[in-house]
Amino acid sequence: QVQLVESGGGLVQAAGSLRLSCAASGRTLSTYVTGWFRQAPGKEREFVAVIRWSGGSTFYADSVKGRFTISRDNAKNTVYLQMNSLKPEDTAVYYCAAARNPFPISRVRAYDNWGQGTQVTVSS
Repeated sequence: QVQLVESGGGLVQAAGSLRLSCAASGRTLSTYVTGWFRQAPGKEREFVAVIRWSGGSTFYADSVKGRFTISRDNAKNTVYLQMNSLKPEDTAVYYCAAARNPFPISRVRAYDNWGQGTQVTVSS
């Protein structure tokens, strides 16, 4: 198992930016697919973005495409989510998740390693 710890959440005004971090321990992320998901109050957890450690290919939800960027730092065993042009509807708890071979790649239940989450609140 890999342990994941998110950080970087907070309160920001609309159109602002935040960068979330997901630090992994226990295992290297080099053989994992790592993703970000979010859950707003009263809603189901939803896919945001994912990155394949090997090759670095990325995939985004339509709602964040062009505004969010997922990246990784091999040396730090850490994945990041840069969030720009934030909107009030981006308010949620953001979770980092990892799996060896999730399918489909955007499915919540395809991931078996989760962090505790970090709150992001965007004010209008």
